[in-house]
Amino acid sequence: MMYVVTGATGQLGRLVVEGLLAEVPASEVAVAVRSAGKAADLADRGVTVRVVDYDRPETLADAFAAGDRVLLISGSEVGRRIPQHRAVVDAARAAGVALLAYTSAPGAATFRLADEHKETETAIRESGVPFALLRNGWYTENYLGDAAGTAARGAVIGSAGQGRVASAARRDYADAAVAVLLGEGHENRVYELSGDAAWSLAELAAELAEVSGKPVEHRDVAPAEHREVLVGAGLPEGFAEILVDVDAGIARGELAGTPGDLARLIGRPTTPLAESVRAALGA
Repeated sequence: MMYVVTGATGQLGRLVVEGLLAEVPASEVAVAVRSAGKAADLADRGVTVRVVDYDRPETLADAFAAGDRVLLISGSEVGRRIPQHRAVVDAARAAGVALLAYTSAPGAATFRLADEHKETETAIRESGVPFALLRNGWYTENYLGDAAGTAARGAVIGSAGQGRVASAARRDYADAAVAVLLGEGHENRVYELSGDAAWSLAELAAELAEVSGKPVEHRDVAPAEHREVLVGAGLPEGFAEILVDVDAGIARGELAGTPGDLARLIGRPTTPLAESVRAALGA
């Protein structure tokens, strides 16, 4: 049996592979990636590298084998993910994999970014392949990629109002995926994964201010202004629209749930917001 990770050279995928390698021999780990070059370091460590292209289903024919446990990390090409994911699901079914785990979106989410995840879940259920749906909530890192810049500018800008986000660190979600791949009894299970505590953007601003020692305020703006700010920061208009739509979902409470599934899977509390802020600012 092999543990196969798709999208393994991405930020989440790298963490999952490292988690697997800490528990099983490299000879039992395989990655399905578009670029062998980006996975060369993993190959050097004994990981099997399988080159695939979601847009060319024929390349997936040998990606999996009977009995494999597979993690399908959702693709990054929003708007194209449904056919891409279906190609992976079809290949997994044809191979007879033992488990197909998928990084999905929270079940409560109604924002547009979740639509492709819901369709992928349907395809997985209809395939008959044993599955585990990992409904990942928001990553804390989504807000901290430019933590120092945010602190320097002195404002956390959004249109989520007082909505709360039960985020967790990317490492937490990776550890959950590893636990499911290596564990038993996860077949046909759905996990709602989120942090142990929900926070507002005002609280994020307060944490940034405390750790950086600089004044940081929360500026809640109308969706149209939020969109303008994001586009002005260099984001494509389509992606800016998606983020504004997510903030509307946050305002409706769609990312605030704290069912505790994530902490139970990883066997420890999820990473607190304050700890992630300190790490992002190097404090």
